[in-house]
Amino acid sequence: MTTVTAERPRLASRAPAPAGDRAVNGLLRAGGVLVYVFLYAPILVVVIYAFNDSRLVEVWRGFGFTWWSETWRDESIRRALVVSLGTASTNAVVATVLGTAAAIGLRNVGRRTRAAFDALMYSTLIVPEIVIAIASLLFFVTIGLPLGPVAIVITHAVFNTSVVTLICRARLAGMDRSLEEASADLGAARWRTFRQVTLPQMFPAVVAGGLLAFTFSFDDVVLSTFVSSPGSTTLPIRVFSELRFGLSPKANVVATSMLAITLTSIVAAQVLLRRGGRAARAGAPAALGAVAR
Repeated sequence: MTTVTAERPRLASRAPAPAGDRAVNGLLRAGGVLVYVFLYAPILVVVIYAFNDSRLVEVWRGFGFTWWSETWRDESIRRALVVSLGTASTNAVVATVLGTAAAIGLRNVGRRTRAAFDALMYSTLIVPEIVIAIASLLFFVTIGLPLGPVAIVITHAVFNTSVVTLICRARLAGMDRSLEEASADLGAARWRTFRQVTLPQMFPAVVAGGLLAFTFSFDDVVLSTFVSSPGSTTLPIRVFSELRFGLSPKANVVATSMLAITLTSIVAAQVLLRRGGRAARAGAPAALGAVAR
């Protein structure tokens, strides 16, 4: 008896790509690298020159921390940093609470009402900041609210509430509502269901939305410029006002510090969003068990 063995056909993917395709792929990769260099090289230069020991921004005199100590000894810069951190943190809390409540409420309304709120949220994100800034200034002047930290928080919260709402709605869309129904069948009240079932599943999105709201508020210039007062200058406005009299090495230090704060918030938000779904699914049975007890 003879055994016939059929040779497996070679996969087409192992065949070498044509020379033309390789050339096109190489050009695309080179173009992508050039785009990234164009976008991020100036930022890298700012970070490097923040450690320049020279009094001239454009002249490199050696690595050092001289201008870091000079910058943070400046009382006006420290005060502006405190104002920025305070307004950004308060704005993040307000936007997170309102955005989370809006996302949960929009699950239980009709299609037309949801579409109207969607149009309102997207218009807040699409409308240029200069328009929102002018409208906010006119609004505060009309109602008699003094400009300052409170006005900055309210103006920033208008924009950032929409951001938090969209993030939380995206998380709610991927959640299994049968868990909430099971909690109700077990006799739990709505507040207990929200606290032990709904909130733990959407908590990563809530935290991520709050971090993004903090970031957008912390580095905002346009909105803060229109509604700030002389005693409530934020850090970005302080840097911008100094640039009008010439570029100082302090600007590189402040820019590097702001970059570190914002990047930390953004990276933390991305990590929470990616790991949130897996952690929520793992904790759902435990939440239902707590409700049952």
